[in-house]
Amino acid sequence: MKLHTIDTGLFKLDGGAMFGVVPRSMWMKLHPSDPNGMCTWAMRCLLIEDGKKLILIDTGLGDKQDEKFFSRYEPHGEDTLDKSLAKLGFSTDDITDVLLTHLHFDHCGGAIKREGEKLLPAFANATYWSNDKHWEWATKPNAREKASFLKENILPIQESGQLKFVNDGSREIHPDVLIKTVSGHTESMITPHISYQGRTIVYAADLVPSRWHVPLPYVMAYDTRPLLTLSEKESLLPEAVKNDYLLFLEHDPIVEMISLTETERGVQLREQLRLSEVFR
Repeated sequence: MKLHTIDTGLFKLDGGAMFGVVPRSMWMKLHPSDPNGMCTWAMRCLLIEDGKKLILIDTGLGDKQDEKFFSRYEPHGEDTLDKSLAKLGFSTDDITDVLLTHLHFDHCGGAIKREGEKLLPAFANATYWSNDKHWEWATKPNAREKASFLKENILPIQESGQLKFVNDGSREIHPDVLIKTVSGHTESMITPHISYQGRTIVYAADLVPSRWHVPLPYVMAYDTRPLLTLSEKESLLPEAVKNDYLLFLEHDPIVEMISLTETERGVQLREQLRLSEVFR
């Protein structure tokens, strides 16, 4: 089995929303915003290659939205999903499974492509995996999250007949991929735990979106249940220290992966790592 980082580009989100209750005077020292208060974030995906299996975790923003939509989030950078796959010698047709951590547009937008007036799966030969509780949540969205759950990203997956559901504790997708769910950011978001070369890599999705979100109070204002996120971090982070987990960071603009350590001030960042350097 091999793991590959798949960079799909950068975009911008409001810094205050990304850092929640943390004062601007503090987070600006970590990740300064532009004059409009917007900070740059990655949309970093992960590809699991194992024999005939090619499992892609999340898909980035995609390119099918209109100019008005993109003007809000300013996608930029040289990387795209297609280019990153091509560098490894793959195309979207080679992907066998697409595991969507959750259905917010920056995680699943690339799952669907536009061909003329049609919306079609971008991965024609893949099984798409979601969580049944999350699917129900996303297809009947609350007012707060409605702008993040775009029907054009979601409904064509089901209409294609390529959708399956996977639940907490399952290894159905791959024996080395343990499905774990958390519900602070959104209902039943998947955080896959991947066993790889004697280590566990946690694809942290929006539970720990960047290295700056390791401290417990750093919880996004986007989270629907911020106190639950806090509790979920209180559970995961000591477990990660104890078992020497590596956290794969989807939104950190620079750092792919981190290890953690216990200090007098709680769990903190130990190392900033690149997947290709840790596992050769």
